Amino acid sequence: MNVIFVGRQSGRMKQFDLRHPLVIAAAVLVVIGVVGTAFSIGMSLGSREGSINPIAQFGNWSAAILQQQAEVEQVRRTVQEKVNAIALRVGEMDASVIRLDALGKRLTHMANIDDGEFDFGKPPPQGGEGGSDGMPAEIPSLTSMVDRLQTELSSREQQLGVLENLILTRNLNKEVYPAGSPVKTGWISSYFGDRSDPFTGFTEFHKGVDIAGPAGTHVDAVAAGLVTWAGPRSGYGNMVQINHGNGLSTRYCHNEKLLVKVGDMVHKGEEIALMGSTGRSTGPHLHFEVLKNGAAVNPLRYIGEVR
Repeated sequence: MNVIFVGRQSGRMKQFDLRHPLVIAAAVLVVIGVVGTAFSIGMSLGSREGSINPIAQFGNWSAAILQQQAEVEQVRRTVQEKVNAIALRVGEMDASVIRLDALGKRLTHMANIDDGEFDFGKPPPQGGEGGSDGMPAEIPSLTSMVDRLQTELSSREQQLGVLENLILTRNLNKEVYPAGSPVKTGWISSYFGDRSDPFTGFTEFHKGVDIAGPAGTHVDAVAAGLVTWAGPRSGYGNMVQINHGNGLSTRYCHNEKLLVKVGDMVHKGEEIALMGSTGRSTGPHLHFEVLKNGAAVNPLRYIGEVR
C-alpha cells in the first residue's frame, strides 16, 4: 500500500510505501511507546491505591464486630444480673405481703371482728410448676409483678389502717368506760337506791354505793378521764370527780387525802386518793357514784360487785 503526499507550493509528489520495513518498524515503536506509557500510568495509579489493602480492611472490620459483640454480651449479662436481683427483691416483697396478711388475720381474730369485714383470711393466689429449668426473669413480667405488689400493699395498708383505728377506738372506749372496783380491798356497806339515813333515820335516796375499808386504802380511777373536781365538797368531804366522756362521770368521796388535782388526765387503775372519813361520814369508807348525763345511776351496772 502506497501513500502519496502533494506539496501545496511546489506541487511535487512524494510516495511512501507502508509495507517498507522502516515504516513498519517506526509504527511498532510508536505502539510500544503508547503501551509503555499506559502501563506506567496504571502502575502509578495501582501503587497509590495499594496503600489500602482490602483483606486487611475486612480483618479490621471483623475484629471491631467481635469486640462490639463482646461488649453487648457483657451489657446483657449485667442487665440480667440486675433483673435477677430485682426479681429476688420482688419475691421478698411478696413474702412481706403474705406476712402482713397473717398479721391482719391475727389482729382481726384478736379484735373479735368478723372475717368478712377484712380480706386478710384469703392468701394471695399463687402456684406454678416448680423446678430449676424455668426461664430467667424478664423486665415486662417484673413490671407487672411490681404493679401487682404495689396494689396489694396499698390495699393492705388501707385495711390495716382501718383495723388499727377500730382497735384503738375499742381500746379507748374500754379505757374510758367505767369498769372494775375502785378499791382492791373492801366491802359494800350501803347500796344504791332508797335507804335509811344513818344520821336522821329518815328514808333517803342514796346516789351511789359505800365501800368500807381501812383508812388510807388506795382509791383507783375505774376509767381514764379528766379530773374536773379535786377538793372539799359539802356533804362529800374531800372529793374527786372525773369526766370520762360520752356523758359519763365518776365521783370518789370522803377521802382522807387527794393525789390528783383539777386538770389532770388520769389512766384507768391510777391511784387518785386515800380512803378516809371526811364530810358527812360515820367512818372510813368510799362513797362512789357514776353519773350518766348528770344523773346518778347504779354503779354496780358498771363496776360489778366489790369483793
